Amino acid sequence: MRNIVNKIKYVFLILAGSFLFGGCEEYLDQAPEAAIDPNDAYISFINFQGFTEDLYNCIVDVARCTPPTDYNFGDDTRMNVSFLLGYQFDQGNYWAWMNGSSSYFRLMPSTPAWPLLNPSEPNGRSTWWNSWYGIRKANLGLANIDKLVNATQEEKDLIKGQLYFFRAYFHFTLMRDWGGLPYIDKLLAAGDEMRYPRLNYQETALKADEDFAKAAELLPVNWDDTQAGQRTLGNNRQRISKIMALAFQGKNLLYAASPLMNQESTGDANYNVELSKKAAIVFANVIDLSNSTGMFQLQPWETYSDIFYTDKSEKIVPGGTEVIMNAPAYNRLRGGNTTGLPNCGFLPQVSNPTANYLKYWGMSNGLPIDDPNSGYDPNNPWDNRDPRFYKMIVVDGDQVCNSNAAGYDQYFQSYTGGRHRNQANNVTGYMSKKLWGLTQNKFDNVLTGGRYFYLIPIIRLSDVYLMYAEAVVNGYGTPQSSVPGNITAVQAVNTIRNRATVPDLDSKYTATKEAFMEQLIIERAVELSFENLRWNDLRRWLRNGDPRYLDKTELLFDRDPVTQKAINFQERLIVRRTVTERNNWLPFPLDYVSIYPEFKQNPGW
Repeated sequence: MRNIVNKIKYVFLILAGSFLFGGCEEYLDQAPEAAIDPNDAYISFINFQGFTEDLYNCIVDVARCTPPTDYNFGDDTRMNVSFLLGYQFDQGNYWAWMNGSSSYFRLMPSTPAWPLLNPSEPNGRSTWWNSWYGIRKANLGLANIDKLVNATQEEKDLIKGQLYFFRAYFHFTLMRDWGGLPYIDKLLAAGDEMRYPRLNYQETALKADEDFAKAAELLPVNWDDTQAGQRTLGNNRQRISKIMALAFQGKNLLYAASPLMNQESTGDANYNVELSKKAAIVFANVIDLSNSTGMFQLQPWETYSDIFYTDKSEKIVPGGTEVIMNAPAYNRLRGGNTTGLPNCGFLPQVSNPTANYLKYWGMSNGLPIDDPNSGYDPNNPWDNRDPRFYKMIVVDGDQVCNSNAAGYDQYFQSYTGGRHRNQANNVTGYMSKKLWGLTQNKFDNVLTGGRYFYLIPIIRLSDVYLMYAEAVVNGYGTPQSSVPGNITAVQAVNTIRNRATVPDLDSKYTATKEAFMEQLIIERAVELSFENLRWNDLRRWLRNGDPRYLDKTELLFDRDPVTQKAINFQERLIVRRTVTERNNWLPFPLDYVSIYPEFKQNPGW
């Protein structure tokens, strides 16, 4: 990835905080000498961009909401402590989103020391608070756009495009978790009576679609190619662009088309065909633009980890060539993640992949492990697996540190009675190394040296290819269908598999729509594992409460004392997630649904 700044800089001279409450200055009692003309925020591109960049600070980094982090809520991981949000969700307690430990949804930050909009501190962000604030901020900017007179047409378009994007994006982050909402597309005055009814999901999504489309029309593919972008040439990668807007336009439409959202909106628990087609067309545009401009490309397999973390001394933000949108990157010292061994310097609250989830990784010949021709041997479960297994998963005996100074902790020991098989280090028999490599530990001094830096992608090109395949097969009807002139659904999935040197899907899995969808679900589970997507996927597919996805298991096994080979494998249930129909959506705070009858609570809460 190109060298870029380690945060979205406030390079346009005017700090957004100076104008934070520009729309309600008349209500403040200020000394004359302290008064600031609220119009100052809007008179020039430099000022208005400073105002707009406050919206980037509203983007939530789920891996840094409230350390220790806990952001995988499906059947994919298990934490070793009971006080974090994932444990509460496993018990069916979705009310815990409001104040639960490590919740990135929460009503307010967990501690006043973590301001919600501090441009140099990512901790404490909240989907609920920051999204509503961001919607208000975007509407404030759009209401004052005519005051931008000291600017070129290009500069006006850049400002409007970002504001439209963020208004849609923050509505999307809310409806994704809580369902249909009032779509706030105007600046609310202090005297306005707030009695806007909740729209259904698809009504809300179609309003967001209009804003995403406007943003895509106004924004450039690459800010470096604009005159305004010359001020920060080479440092524009994280700015909202046409491809970002299109990627989220497609995602918003696909979510609206999905069974859960279609059921909420129409009563039909199948995919909405027309919305699926619309999503597929938008995703095809993203893929075409990425290919024709080279702005985003699938990361080469040899440098796959660059998508997720970096340990370079120079200030390079993770993402490589593939990540379309990341949360703003505020600082480099990100060594506290919960996927590595505490013995090696990681946090004592650990998140481990479940044994049930790792069955989704197929074999090196491209077949699922339950295919009779796969060659899978339950007595040698880690042999000849999909190459992504070895990129992402740590099994017993794998090296986890380069330095010999780690001693017994240089190699993972997760067999029954092993050094790391305990509540303090590992609870499932597996670790994920998707976010770290052999030098990210206290012995090799990368954790403590400040060079290790990881980010969970918000959206990346692989996700777009897989969403395209999903939209095509459910919109156009078959795995061999395509948006006219573009790749087929099968080709899109195989593109992602082939990047990882995995063979094409066997023809038996592409013969019908139903068979293909099952493999597509598996492909998303593998490629996008541990990226804060699984829970959302299970919910929108109406599979969160499906018995196939409720159990979280661990793998028990011994080591042969002579050969040191793992033997005597046994899978054991850790917990069965509590999921009923009401757990398809988060509940609204009771005081919010009590304000006026048109704002209704979600069913069952």
